[in-house]
Amino acid sequence: MRDFLHDHSALALNTASLGHNLEGHGAEWEPERVIDACAARGFGSIVFWRREIGSRALEIGDRARKAGLSVAGLCRTPFLVGSDAVDKAAVLDEAKAAIEMAAGLGAAVLTIVVGGVHPGSKGTAESLKIVADRVADLAPYAAGRNVKLALEPLNPVYAGNRSCLTTVRDALDICDTVEAPNLGIAVDVYHVWWDSDLDAQLRRAGKDRIFGYHLCDWLADTRDVLLDRGMMGDGVADLKAIRASVEGAGYAGPCEVEIFSANNWWRRDPGEVLDVMVDRFRTLC
Repeated sequence: MRDFLHDHSALALNTASLGHNLEGHGAEWEPERVIDACAARGFGSIVFWRREIGSRALEIGDRARKAGLSVAGLCRTPFLVGSDAVDKAAVLDEAKAAIEMAAGLGAAVLTIVVGGVHPGSKGTAESLKIVADRVADLAPYAAGRNVKLALEPLNPVYAGNRSCLTTVRDALDICDTVEAPNLGIAVDVYHVWWDSDLDAQLRRAGKDRIFGYHLCDWLADTRDVLLDRGMMGDGVADLKAIRASVEGAGYAGPCEVEIFSANNWWRRDPGEVLDVMVDRFRTLC
């Protein structure tokens, strides 16, 4: 495993950790201020959300690189299935716009959160088939713009309305079906910490299909499954064991801290949050 105590340049900030992906949350720092704060603390990369980029993708991407940060990713595509994704043409158009934004930023990866159970269906099987069909339409478009697509399975608590894709196994099955070299997975501690099949599935994925690794923690007494994530070390996830599996499968990229915390971390000064991230990353992850 990599030695983060003496070199934390693998640390990446997902700006959602400062509350910037939801209106009215966080300190609402401009992207430039976030970039400078990360660079000053030795972060190696940053991941943005579409809502904060707007029409400034080229400008913000260049600004990050001039500060010494790579743009590790962009969050995220629209939902591809579910009640908000009935119009396939509209969904694909918005997803292609997200791909264009990622390309403008110079982001290595665009994350896909697939959406919940599609109207008129029960369970997840039919919805996952729709996901595979729509991802197959998007993958060549993304490849033409040098953008990788990362399917992110979410914790099963979100299966109904946010992600019918709940396991790394199912994500890799979609990758096998689509057979696109720029399609892989994002592994988020919050969503996979419970999965006893994780190590085997990561070995199945290998280094060529793991496109991202996201850090946070699962609080034992979480009060909101969406907006009460823990800072690394505050919960019950075995962070070092998960990283050992991720790196054992060949992943050597950024480790992206992504913490949705409306009543704790989003209420704090962003500088304090970033300082805690660095310390926890170096010592606990």
